[in-house]
Amino acid sequence: MSILPVFGLKSRDESHLPLRALGWASVAVGVAALGLYVGRELRIRYKFKRRTPSDFYSHAGDEHPADYGVGI
Repeated sequence: MSILPVFGLKSRDESHLPLRALGWASVAVGVAALGLYVGRELRIRYKFKRRTPSDFYSHAGDEHPADYGVGI
């Protein structure tokens, strides 16, 4: 029996632990990104279906300068 630990000799499970953790972390980030994308699309569709007539003309009376940089 040795008092000093043996370096470089790891069991099979210990050597794959960092890769396994990295894999699960990437899966979790992917699921979160997919959830955000799907949630955003559902929210946009929900808001689009519930428009009121005033939404079509929401900026009709706004006062904006008419200068768009066209001409001299």
